[in-house]
Amino acid sequence: MLDSGMIGKLDKAKRYAKERSRIHFETFTVTIDGENNAHRVQYENGEWRCDCSFFQSRGRCSHTMAMEIVLEGMLADQSVSA
Repeated sequence: MLDSGMIGKLDKAKRYAKERSRIHFETFTVTIDGENNAHRVQYENGEWRCDCSFFQSRGRCSHTMAMEIVLEGMLADQSVSA
């Protein structure tokens, strides 16, 4: 059972989750299950990295672009052209 203090924290958490401008990503790593392999995507200091060969040659790939779409409006410098 939730006590009144926890209910207040849950309400605040829901408000924060809706107000996405409060959230600022600095660094994270995710794994995206591609059609052929899983790929490790990293974001750090406004820069993307992916371990796929396309990213290595182009500096951008479907995996990093997918993350940009998922996080639209939540990253400092975004240049998604979807």
